[in-house]
Amino acid sequence: MAGSTLEIKNLHVSIEGKEILKGVDLTIKGGEFHAVMGPNGTGKSTLASAIMGHPKYEVTEGSILLDGEDVLEMEVDERARAGLFLAMQYPSEISGVTTSDFLRSSINARREEGDEIPLMKFIKEMDNTLDFLDIDKNMAQRYLNEGFSGGEKKRNEILQLMLLKPEIAILDEIDSGLDIDALKIVSNGINKMRSENFGCLIITHYQRLLNYITPDYVHVMMQGRVVKSGGPELAHRLEAEGYEWLKEELGIEDETIEQNA
Repeated sequence: MAGSTLEIKNLHVSIEGKEILKGVDLTIKGGEFHAVMGPNGTGKSTLASAIMGHPKYEVTEGSILLDGEDVLEMEVDERARAGLFLAMQYPSEISGVTTSDFLRSSINARREEGDEIPLMKFIKEMDNTLDFLDIDKNMAQRYLNEGFSGGEKKRNEILQLMLLKPEIAILDEIDSGLDIDALKIVSNGINKMRSENFGCLIITHYQRLLNYITPDYVHVMMQGRVVKSGGPELAHRLEAEGYEWLKEELGIEDETIEQNA
């Protein structure tokens, strides 16, 4: 069985009337790992948020299709149930809901009524994944992300990824704030997901993450568009030479998009 396909076509997105994405085209298929790089403020996080339906981001033109279905017509929870997953750059804290309860509810939300995951099976899968990610089992009984360190929050995102088993995952700067040991553990979790039924979009500033997770494709975003695509060697060149050579090659002026786009 072939994996899902996420197609982004001529996507334009605005925030409070200011256009951030200006025609993004990208296709991610099951079995493929794509990395998106680019200077600050070029729209990388905007792309992730628009795919998942954050209400702050207004899609003014273009389409997002998951296996031919119109993602833009789906509510946020429908997108998740359809097989999309976002590991956020800044995961939210949810008081009163334990990590364990959140994970079990999320898994069951993707299953048919009457086909909920058995409790003991869930506990076994969760405990095995906690061990794999070197996460203290006590964390599963803590409120979701409440009081977690930055590294704990990022590992928790990968815990969710591995247990939910989405078709397409968007990982927004999953490496930010991680020390080298945590980076290796997080990368191992992502690599363990590799299969023909799983596609991944990795948004990152740094080659260091791609030393552990080798992408099939690397895309560079500038001024709200994908301006260049290539293989892993493109990321190596960006790490060595920065973005100035690419700006000169493409005749791109300095970025004018807001810093947090």
